Amino acid sequence: MDKTSVEQEQGNGISVVINTYNASCHLQQVLDTVKGFDEVVVCDMESADDTLDIAKRNGCKIVVFPRGSYQICEPARQTAIDAASCKWVLVVDADELVTPALKQYLYSLIGKEDAPQGLYVPRKSRFMGRFMHCFYPDYQLRFFIRKDTVWPAVIHADPIIKGRIEKIPATHADMALVHLADDSIASRMGKINQYTANEIEKKKDRNYGMAALFYRPLVRFFRAYIQKGGFRDGKEGFICACYEGIYQFVAVSKIIEDRLKNKKGK
Repeated sequence: MDKTSVEQEQGNGISVVINTYNASCHLQQVLDTVKGFDEVVVCDMESADDTLDIAKRNGCKIVVFPRGSYQICEPARQTAIDAASCKWVLVVDADELVTPALKQYLYSLIGKEDAPQGLYVPRKSRFMGRFMHCFYPDYQLRFFIRKDTVWPAVIHADPIIKGRIEKIPATHADMALVHLADDSIASRMGKINQYTANEIEKKKDRNYGMAALFYRPLVRFFRAYIQKGGFRDGKEGFICACYEGIYQFVAVSKIIEDRLKNKKGK
């Protein structure tokens, strides 16, 4: 019996979990990179394209989460995790590739007695046609023990994991998730409006004032352009860093607006 079969019997294998909604654009590429894992679970939010057909052709385990009025995938994350059968879960978005080096590392990790219960994985992303230093390592808490893990239903939330959490060093770029999305100015603007609307619920208890409208965008720009090396990416890097600051300005503005509306309504 080979190593993978033994792991499945012992429940110590790895389930790859993918949340989808109209994800046919990149899904086949993604599924090609997760072949060989013990299980692939696709949790679909009622796609209208051929996402489910692709998942079925690739032998994925499929569960459905009612989309309703949700504009984000986080409410469906827990359903996807709960549908997994293996002890360990790797959460992959429908536009992210898993490298062979990452797969090999994860399987070697779960064989260790002192393995952490959670692991941050770096991610490479693109903007205006090129890899962005200001995004990297963009750590994502995507690998963990399934039992007792809870994923909050709010945008950009990390799962709540019981136990020790470690990071794959950023120097191991060969183990980074590869984000296929290549944002343009137009798509970036659309995401800013969509994501910041969901930040309101996540940060509704923050008492932001005038100062936050200045320092939060500036700090985010400085971090992206100077600390993370966005200056190495030319014009695109400067533009990208500016949009990082704009995101913070819009998010804080919407949170302040929501708070003022609630005060007037009382």
